[in-house]
Amino acid sequence: MKIYNESLTEMKKIVRRYTIQTTDLEIEKQVAQIIEKVRTKGDEALKSYEKQFDKVELDGLRISSSQLDEAYQNISPDLKDALQLAKHNIIAYHKMELEHGFIDAKLPGIIRGQKVTPLQRVGLYVPGGTAAYPSTILMNALPAKIAGVDEIIMVTPPQKDGVAPAVLAAAKVAGVTAVYQIGGAQAIAALAYGTESIPRVNKIVGPGNIFVATAKKQVFGQVAIDMVAGPSEIGILADQTADAKQLAADLLSQAEHDKRARAILITNSQTLATAVSGEVEKQLMTLPRKAIAEVAIKERSFIAIMDSVAEMFTLMNDVAPEHLEVQLADPMQYLSSIRNAGSVFLGKYASEPLGDYVAGPNHVLPTGGTAKFSSPLGVYDFIKKTSFIQFSKEALRKDLKAITTLARTEGLEAHARAVESRFKGDDDQ
Repeated sequence: MKIYNESLTEMKKIVRRYTIQTTDLEIEKQVAQIIEKVRTKGDEALKSYEKQFDKVELDGLRISSSQLDEAYQNISPDLKDALQLAKHNIIAYHKMELEHGFIDAKLPGIIRGQKVTPLQRVGLYVPGGTAAYPSTILMNALPAKIAGVDEIIMVTPPQKDGVAPAVLAAAKVAGVTAVYQIGGAQAIAALAYGTESIPRVNKIVGPGNIFVATAKKQVFGQVAIDMVAGPSEIGILADQTADAKQLAADLLSQAEHDKRARAILITNSQTLATAVSGEVEKQLMTLPRKAIAEVAIKERSFIAIMDSVAEMFTLMNDVAPEHLEVQLADPMQYLSSIRNAGSVFLGKYASEPLGDYVAGPNHVLPTGGTAKFSSPLGVYDFIKKTSFIQFSKEALRKDLKAITTLARTEGLEAHARAVESRFKGDDDQ
């Protein structure tokens, strides 16, 4: 694993070189064509694309509820227990995110406030094949259920031997309303515009490949989306007290996701950097997904040695990683030093996969530096807010001059007259 020993200024330049480019003009064009065909041809286009891309001929698109029940019954007891534990912890954590709106009636004759309303229908994209993640279904669907969303419509690519039982079982555990076996950009288009079989949704959430991510970008505005997620990332801040074998294992836990994943260690210890680099190479040799992880480590990952802990945090805040582990002595004391990260893991026992599965906080996180302005998926992503006001006549009269002055300053005479009309002909005006 490559080790850099450069100044903070030079390391910031190097970080920018490792930031992935998420726009591909050729893919943008292909996706636009797919979306338009699904918008105009509906189910016919979906079946055609599934035959073309997934090599599956479909009679129907929806997976029955009895298939979900059967899948849940047939998974192992250990997997059932794991799904139920994850569900319990995700619900317990995300219930604390609930918002309830407010009413302010302190001023005479004035009532104003905010109404919180859950979205009516949400679409959930779930990758298929080797990237089938039951945990992602729980992480996306359960906050939506807590928010009060009426319907959760799940789509996942069809497989020649059927959708993975673990995926269907997780959909049942999470309380998904309906599951359809479609994938790719065509599934995003179906959720955004609706077809004969698939209802149109208000928002689309869930991860996917570059075609899915590009489709989500293109339908944004027609529907809401959670985020345009890129490849997985992990950043680790560690000093000489950390264990090199554990750090290497944690770095590889994200590198095995995708050839474009990023795994970054920032330390103030040359000895630790050298040890971790060696451990990464050693552990790679026995990793089942070695072919994927090795590319991510060689092309997208690095170790940086900085002069001080303060510089370590400055550089990592510039990286703004999806996952950030702080493996320093007394890590809690550094929480206020973290400005940009999707989710933070404090101490040696908060290994990143803990957050992927059962800790409770969401594992749908901003990537590619977007943690500088984005948040993890939460209950707040499945609600909308509406403001409301009510004024008495006297309260409006009190503000009349200010309203008409501002309206006429902006050249909007009808605005001013609309308010003045409430007082025309009044003896007491």
